[in-house]
Amino acid sequence: GMFQSSRIQQFRIGCILALSRPYSMSSFKFAAIQTKVSADKQSNLNNAKNLIQQAVSNGAQIVSLCECFNSPYSTESFPSYCEPEDGPSVQMLSQEAKKHNIYLIGGSIPEKDGDKIYNTSFAFDPSGKIVAKHRKVHLFDINIPGKIIFQESKILSPGNQITSFKTKWGNIGLGICYDLRFSDYSTILAREKDCKLLCFPGAFNTVTGPLHWELLLRARAVDNQ
Repeated sequence: GMFQSSRIQQFRIGCILALSRPYSMSSFKFAAIQTKVSADKQSNLNNAKNLIQQAVSNGAQIVSLCECFNSPYSTESFPSYCEPEDGPSVQMLSQEAKKHNIYLIGGSIPEKDGDKIYNTSFAFDPSGKIVAKHRKVHLFDINIPGKIIFQESKILSPGNQITSFKTKWGNIGLGICYDLRFSDYSTILAREKDCKLLCFPGAFNTVTGPLHWELLLRARAVDNQ
């Protein structure tokens, strides 16, 4: 039957896109963490901490978690799992970045700000300072008859910023999942913000995800050679 639940089947991927434009950039190790999220927020936070530790033990210097790493990915869950910028998830991420002396991209969390909820990614430098805050610009609304109906915009508000941050290896551009679908966003990051690498933490669904994910990553790289 028609899959109408707003808890969609998904791949949760901390995913990067390396751009092919010529540049001078020393090597580093990037860890893209994929994790299974449960209904227990504290368990999700503990799991993320353990996986960050594993990544650092394997030499990672930049680490990314997946989209909504602390919360079930459903419109029913966002209101109860959302938290403000100074909430426990962001505090944990800041502490882990500082503890391990890494750049940490905190996937994303449902962020509460006033009466609005955003899908927000926080990035941290090795001192634990927030160096970027990206609110998902392009909300994922889809209706494929007989397969999937999902509408982020019922609960979430869109961001309006193009987000990047500096590292000692070069600028990194930051988007969230469906932001990847819109080529101008990546082009601005690459050509106007001089980003050498783009990171799109994602939780693509299993209906359209396999068709789009790798294809779009490769397309954005080719777009900006």
